[in-house]
Amino acid sequence: MIRIAGFQEIQKTIKYQKFMRNYKELKVWEKAHSVTLDVYHLTSKFPKQEQFGLTSQMRRAAVSVASNIVEGSARKTDKEFIQFLYIALGSANELDYQLFLAKDLTFITEEIYLDADKNINEVKRMLNSFISHLSNAKNN
Repeated sequence: MIRIAGFQEIQKTIKYQKFMRNYKELKVWEKAHSVTLDVYHLTSKFPKQEQFGLTSQMRRAAVSVASNIVEGSARKTDKEFIQFLYIALGSANELDYQLFLAKDLTFITEEIYLDADKNINEVKRMLNSFISHLSNAKNN
């Protein structure tokens, strides 16, 4: 049996869609996604014994940054979105340290570290800026 949505269901859907953001249009998500791809590439060269250690932690932290931006973008209010952006920022800080550790363990070169560090710090700046923008918009 085919069920046709009632008027109230359609209204709720339209109302919800007004709050949805397309995460693929967010520059901060694009940059976080790019960092995630870079992390997967550089960790693929880590020693095999790190597969369930630092490799896994770095990949999870990188995925968490982009994933929390995506999840937050689907939330109804800016306040909820901001909470997820803060979680993404925490994961970005975690990844920042893990990159430093990978360099000190000589899993990556200084050159690779500097490039990765520049990129993750750009994501952190973008997240902070976006959080400030949403907070100021909410307060006005």
